[in-house]
Amino acid sequence: MSSTQIFILILGMTAVTYIPRAIPAVLVGRMKFGPRVKKFLRLIPYTALAVLIFPGILSVDATRPIIGLVGGAVAAFLAWKKCPLIVCVLAAIAATFLMYMVV
Repeated sequence: MSSTQIFILILGMTAVTYIPRAIPAVLVGRMKFGPRVKKFLRLIPYTALAVLIFPGILSVDATRPIIGLVGGAVAAFLAWKKCPLIVCVLAAIAATFLMYMVV
């Protein structure tokens, strides 16, 4: 494959990646949504984050899943109490570490 073909391939992959991300960013600013749709859209990042994190909580230690559940519960509790993100993360790490020592 020549360098020209590689360059064209990279440009094509760039366009395919960029266009689906740019179109919603441009169009959403011009659209008017109702309060229910606005609330739904605001909750998408939190839902996606939960979906990405939850399998990791269950697979921290396959033989002792309680360790991950305790760490996740600590993080969830502190997030519910509106603690800063770094506090939630560090407390979950500490709880998981302590569970490894105890269990």
